[in-house]
Amino acid sequence: MPARAERAEALLQALLALGLDYRYGGISPVTGFDCSGLVAHVYLEAWNIRLPRNTLAQSEKGTPVSLAELQAGDLVFYDTLKRPYSHVGIYLGDGKFVHAPRSGAQVRIESLQSAYWTRRYNGARRIEPPL
Repeated sequence: MPARAERAEALLQALLALGLDYRYGGISPVTGFDCSGLVAHVYLEAWNIRLPRNTLAQSEKGTPVSLAELQAGDLVFYDTLKRPYSHVGIYLGDGKFVHAPRSGAQVRIESLQSAYWTRRYNGARRIEPPL
């Protein structure tokens, strides 16, 4: 599904972070991002929406969205630490999402359909941009 025009700014902000270093607790393009820091930064820069700084709290914002109804800019959540909602990314469309994966890695794009992410998927949330 193509990105709605008002969602384009969030996608741009997310793509601008590609290649930046992962940093635990990171919230800045200057020093790096962790997964929830990247999401919080993108939503603040794109839409001036302040999201919580941890993944579990972010998973409680917005409205639930089914996998089949994902739109660009939706948040996708995963269990990567043997606890639900321990990782988050931003859906880009076409089965891809952007995220800050782990220490030693950089912000990158991955496929929702990969075996690793499919097994760990917890759900998605939509936070609407202001009109």
